[in-house]
Order: sequence, then C-alpha cells, then structure tokens
Amino acid sequence: MNSWLSRLRHKRSGLSRPMANAVFLAVLSAVGLFVAGQADAAQPSGTVRSTHGAWSIICDTPAGATSEQCVMMQNVVAEDRPEMGLSVVVLRTADNKAEILRVLAPLGVLLPNGLGLNVDGKDIGRAYFVRCFQDGCYAEVILEKPLLDTLKTGTSATFIVFQTPEEGIGIPVDLKGFAEGFAALP
Repeated sequence: MNSWLSRLRHKRSGLSRPMANAVFLAVLSAVGLFVAGQADAAQPSGTVRSTHGAWSIICDTPAGATSEQCVMMQNVVAEDRPEMGLSVVVLRTADNKAEILRVLAPLGVLLPNGLGLNVDGKDIGRAYFVRCFQDGCYAEVILEKPLLDTLKTGTSATFIVFQTPEEGIGIPVDLKGFAEGFAALP
C-alpha cells in the first residue's frame, strides 16, 4: 500500500517540531476541540475567522509566539461510535513553503496500522502516527500537489483508524468547502 507520508521524514516544515506541536495543541485546545472527556482543556481563546462548508479557519496566538497562527479544521465523530472522533487540521508552515495535514485521533487506536485515507471511493493510502500526547495521537503529512488536488476536488473523504488489526473504523469527513477554505488560509 502506498504511503502518503513517504516524503514527510525528508522535508522540514519550517516550524521547529516543538513550535509546530505547540501551535497545533494551542489551536486545538483554544477552541475546545480535543476528544470527548477533556474537561481540563484550556478555555477557548481562538477566533473562528471564516467558515467554508464543513471547514473553519481558526486563528490564535500561541503562548510564546510573536504572531497569530491560523489553521483550517474540521472535527468529526464516527456515527456509530461517539467516542471515536478526529480533528482534521490543515496549516501552513511559518515560512509558507509547505502545507501540512494533521489528524488527531483518540488514544486507544492501534498505532502500527496507521491512519487510512479514502477519497470518493479511491484508496489514497496510509499515514503513520508520529506522536501521542495525553489527548490523543496524531498523524501528519505534507500536502503535496497530488494529495492537495484530490482533497480540493473530492466530495467525501474517509479516514480509517483501527482498534484491532482486523477492525477498521471509517470516519467520514466532508470535503465541501475544502478548496475555498484552503484558498482563504492565511
């Protein structure tokens, strides 16, 4: 199976790993978007700048940062498993040289199987989880042109997480507004 993570390890994103993590976690916690049960999450302080279909542009200035950071995001929950939710985030690197797709999955997913992606019935491949925190685990990929074009022109994506090697849970993500939101992302 092809990997949509293939070049991630060979490229630097422009944000240091700690800063990228801080931005991601600050924005997610700022809008209260961690998986269910996070009563101790930070109080909302991010601002929804615009909404494009199912996607929102959310901006915040993380602690220690000198400028505001913005992301495009959508939160989804599996219809038959309310405990299985994802936060799907698109962000530009600080140097504007790359865009990153980051998906936060809840703790308890099977990490070796990675995160599958299917767009409009076509298997795109898998990305592997790169790090876990107390709030969940995330997979990330650099949005290179083929994947970006697929997401911009697609209508529906399904991210697949695994709780056992045999049991994949498909979580639908609406791609309506993705292209417009991406174009509006500062």
